[in-house]
Amino acid sequence: MAFFDNDLDFNIGKEGRAEALFKVTGRGKYSSEYKTENVTYAVIVGSTVASGKITGIDTADAMLADGVLGILTHTDKPVVPGLASEQKIKESKIGLPVLHTDTIYFKGQPVAVVIAKTLEEAQYAASLVKTSYQQTKANVDFKNTHPSIPLKNDGKERGNTENWNSSAFNVEQEYHIEGEVHHPMEMHATIAIWNGNDRLKLYDKNQGVNGVQNTVGKLFDLQPKNIEVITEFMGGGFGSGLRVWPNTVLAIMAAKKINKPVKLMLTRTQMSCLVGYRPESWQKIKLGADASGKFTGLIHDSKNTTSLYENFLENITRISRLAYGFENLKTQMATVPLNMSTPTWMRGPGECTGAFALESAIDELCFKMNKDPLAVRLQNLSDVKDPETGKDWSTNFVRECMEKGAAKIGWNQRDLKPRQKKEGDWLVGYGMGVGMWTAGGGKASAGLTMDVNGNVTVKTAMTDIGTGTGTSMRNIVHEVTGIPLNKIKIDLGKSTLPQAPSQGGSRGLSSISASSNAIAETLKSNLINYASKTNPEFKNLKSSDITLTDSVVQIKNKSTSVSFQKIFSDNQLTVIEVEETTQPGDLQKKFAFASGAAHFCRVKVHELTGKVKIDRFVSVVDGGKIVSEKPAKNQVIGAVVGGTGMALMEEMTIDKRIGALVADDLAGYHFSVNADVPIIEVDFINKPDFNLNASGAKGLGEVGIIGSAAAIANAIFNATGKRFRNLPITPDKILKG
Repeated sequence: MAFFDNDLDFNIGKEGRAEALFKVTGRGKYSSEYKTENVTYAVIVGSTVASGKITGIDTADAMLADGVLGILTHTDKPVVPGLASEQKIKESKIGLPVLHTDTIYFKGQPVAVVIAKTLEEAQYAASLVKTSYQQTKANVDFKNTHPSIPLKNDGKERGNTENWNSSAFNVEQEYHIEGEVHHPMEMHATIAIWNGNDRLKLYDKNQGVNGVQNTVGKLFDLQPKNIEVITEFMGGGFGSGLRVWPNTVLAIMAAKKINKPVKLMLTRTQMSCLVGYRPESWQKIKLGADASGKFTGLIHDSKNTTSLYENFLENITRISRLAYGFENLKTQMATVPLNMSTPTWMRGPGECTGAFALESAIDELCFKMNKDPLAVRLQNLSDVKDPETGKDWSTNFVRECMEKGAAKIGWNQRDLKPRQKKEGDWLVGYGMGVGMWTAGGGKASAGLTMDVNGNVTVKTAMTDIGTGTGTSMRNIVHEVTGIPLNKIKIDLGKSTLPQAPSQGGSRGLSSISASSNAIAETLKSNLINYASKTNPEFKNLKSSDITLTDSVVQIKNKSTSVSFQKIFSDNQLTVIEVEETTQPGDLQKKFAFASGAAHFCRVKVHELTGKVKIDRFVSVVDGGKIVSEKPAKNQVIGAVVGGTGMALMEEMTIDKRIGALVADDLAGYHFSVNADVPIIEVDFINKPDFNLNASGAKGLGEVGIIGSAAAIANAIFNATGKRFRNLPITPDKILKG
């Protein structure tokens, strides 16, 4: 069955989601929901300590429990070739050598896996596993540890950072952001099925099935082509699905041990420590400007949490090299190893973290200068050339985003002096932040099949993680060919389909849109050749000379046409198949590419309770051509909601005495819900960048969150006169001032 088969003939139109019917009816399956014969269930037993060595694991009672088929430990397991030695572990880049070490790096680290006939039996038996440890002191204290970690240069230094110490205006401040957990709706899960010793099938929650193929192939010494990976639907990834985590490896090991299919699904608590998180971070910014408001220089330092077994650098300072023309610039970074699992990119990589500090510092500097923050940003924007490389921007409409967003929010109503507007007990303020993200694309393949009745299926291995990739592919094929939308179906998220990169980093549509355009053009060219055998008028035509309907190939501006039925009959065809691979061209060496956004918000802060209410939020985005507007708006709205959580409520709470996360479920971990956000107003510049790809789409997932938390923090300052440099900004902090 194709991913988006639609046997109800439900015409959802161009702006409707291609997968809408499957989602609203529940027919779309997440990775844990596929029916598999003789499937068994695996449950992870996590370490109860945060640091030490395993001295023993007693599985005797657990093995006697009903339904138990096997238990994996570090002393009783199938050996994973890619984890068989320290050198191979390093080469595998898997991170945690799960069940291949007796060292405990963090609380919750898998120390055993119980496999049973039913989930309930596996859960009960897991509670009977007894592990003893030689415990050592754990360190999970980022705030008290990071001052002892030295900074290192990060990127090329520009100018001389000493030249501007005597600038007319300077700010020098530190900023801190608590760690945050992904918590997507769907927990990570894997169903592993071995077929002999060298063939493997995986239903796995991941943002790139070909990436899973390659990683698992290296770990288990298998040819990637012998590994089938399926991720048709995803209930949110936010970056947690960009790599292979321990649950996938453990499910494969468990299936190998008992020679039966195994399903392993993480609990909500395990999601907090086994699939990454946004690391806790510290930043220091020194920013200067002359009397006119022109920036004279920037020093941006950052540190972020990482694990003891793997170094994760969030690249926080990278944002400082994108938007503004700092002639004097220095960035430094460091990572802080702690007894925690490895972080990862979350809902927008390090630029999201860095933008909070940078855009807050700019706002602070503007207050010192008594200048409009919008005017100062416009004055210093580097929208002609990339300040890092000196290359011309291929397209850059951030200035237009800022001007359009300011008009929409009513920025002219903002007072330079804070605490000037009040509505009853609510203080009112306006804030803004700018987001930028390097646009790009990678090598990607797409395929297409057409039958005699004109039904088309567009195919790629790329997974639609909820961003509307399938819808956009369908729309591109429709626009290029003319084939009606209800005749186009989508099949994706399977490694057996044409290969494509992972969906993430705003690179998905930018990569696959070029391939989608290519297969549509190739289909038209092939049909011209086939039609010319029936009607000589089609000879020597270009693809731009024809259009397709639901049943014929027609020459534009003429009544001349040949039916698909006739083409298939005359050419003895049963199906027409097309596949194309596209990749970045030479123009990507000539130009610099970026997506951008301007975020504006109006907040109300209650004087008596400290509650913050976001009254209005406007985001204007330069993402190139908007192929599918409704999914694009949904994507930006979701990103801004993530930014509101970052600004006002999200934080990983850690008990430093035991090295454990607390509030590690949906009851204790607070993130934004519908009641916390207004109707988010999204607008697009919608100007294509054809130097990047044939569709002109640049990508826009990341820029929806980059700068949004800063806009909220800056608005709170404008409302209250209180500057908050530590996120989240909770009511108690506002009341304390």
